[in-house]
Amino acid sequence: MAETIIFEIVDGVARITLNRPDRLNSFTVQMHEEVAQALSEIEASSEARVLVLSGAGRGFCAGQDLSDRSVAPGGASVDLGDSVEKYYSPLIKRLAALKMPVIGAVNGVAAGAGANIAFACDIVIAARSAKFIESFAHIGLIPDSGGTWALPRLAGQARAMGLALTGDPLKAEQAAEWGMIWKCVDDDKLKEEVDALAGRFAAGPTRGLAATKAAIRGSWSHTLDEELDIERDLMRELGASADYSEGVAAFLEKRKPVFTGK
Repeated sequence: MAETIIFEIVDGVARITLNRPDRLNSFTVQMHEEVAQALSEIEASSEARVLVLSGAGRGFCAGQDLSDRSVAPGGASVDLGDSVEKYYSPLIKRLAALKMPVIGAVNGVAAGAGANIAFACDIVIAARSAKFIESFAHIGLIPDSGGTWALPRLAGQARAMGLALTGDPLKAEQAAEWGMIWKCVDDDKLKEEVDALAGRFAAGPTRGLAATKAAIRGSWSHTLDEELDIERDLMRELGASADYSEGVAAFLEKRKPVFTGK
């Protein structure tokens, strides 16, 4: 039984809820290990078709729990690169590679690594009261967990520099206006919006959604010619899928499709 997260798979929707609300769901080694185990179960599951990542209580995630490390002025240094290599980087890579949409439900503050974990999700829906804070600048560090990669791609270099160098909070509404997240909704509508989207993906053509995710994420490292070839190959593969046949049949028969993800 996990102690720092709540994990379940129900009706095709996998949910990982970071559950250390008294510490704003900041990460410890134990939380990393429990999230990693949950992701392994999702990857091996034949039922999960979408992942919702959220936080319990009044925050999404405050990043690293600094009290989980022994750091003091004049004391022995801590190898932060080791922590990034063992825990944060693998988490970001797994979210990006997961063969299903990942929805980030940001209910409150997302700071430090917590902000960049949110930005690593495929679609982010945030409560109006939520904030994103690249708080690394306040303690002499750089935005990790993919922050230096995601920020300029989501916000452009000028805004990325401003967010990273000042560590000033970015309100959810502004993040939506800048195109950094999918949607900002009233606090009392967050669960409804997330559940509706998760249900839509869970009932959708999973294989096609996963291929779309992979193609868009991979496009950053491809030329146009390379991406056109990838699109051709994916269309050839998906055109032979049961979901494509069902989608076309449902359209012609004017009925709701029943996708199986095959």
